[in-house]
Amino acid sequence: MPQALSDIGALARAREPDRFFCALFAPPERREALFALIAYHHELGRAREVASNPMIAAIRLQWWRDALEAPRRHEVATPLCAAMAEGLLLREDLLAMADAREAELDEEGIPSEGAFAAYLRGSHGGFAVAAGRLLGAAPAELVALQAMGAAQGLAALLGHVEALAARGRCLLPLDALACAGLSLHEAIAVPQRLAPLVARLAADGMPPRPRGWAPGLLAAALPAVLARRDLRRLAAGRPRQRGTADRLALLWAAWRRRA
Repeated sequence: MPQALSDIGALARAREPDRFFCALFAPPERREALFALIAYHHELGRAREVASNPMIAAIRLQWWRDALEAPRRHEVATPLCAAMAEGLLLREDLLAMADAREAELDEEGIPSEGAFAAYLRGSHGGFAVAAGRLLGAAPAELVALQAMGAAQGLAALLGHVEALAARGRCLLPLDALACAGLSLHEAIAVPQRLAPLVARLAADGMPPRPRGWAPGLLAAALPAVLARRDLRRLAAGRPRQRGTADRLALLWAAWRRRA
């Protein structure tokens, strides 16, 4: 009989199914910590999404910083802190992921493409770094994983510009909006006008070409397979959507140990 999924594993599967599927390729003794990391990443992403204003979102982010310093009973914080106590996850990595999310709280928008890239490297790229470190990646591999994680974050953000606009938000950089002849207000009011900019950012943000990975690191690297597929769709003006072909592409990449 297959082993029953833990509570944190079920949570990771429900909240971030793509990352959960990739996590199944991790060594068994590292999966629970990776599931906790996935759930934590999701909680940070929800901080602004579920808050009625930036101040409440900032309080949510601070709650997580405090939880990393003083463990508390919580469906995600408890297993996350247990993984830290075992030395599988570093508090510094997790705090950096929370700090990167501060960029989402500025109602005036992200000012430049440089700041936008830093936000993606710190948030989604930070997740990839923490996952890679958990799985034993070397320093050079962590650099590559951070770039790949940032690309996955870019694909997710570009695929949700209209959904964000419906909630009165836009995270695309202001200088890029200006070059497209749009203000932040116009981007939120008529997100369909963002299509050319979305296509350009998707084409520019493609992750590095696939490379060979040790079997133990595949779980951290495989999300780049989905990022490439999503960014190609967005660059061509097609919607980002998940299907059977994407899962098959992941299985093929895992078999070849290239991502």
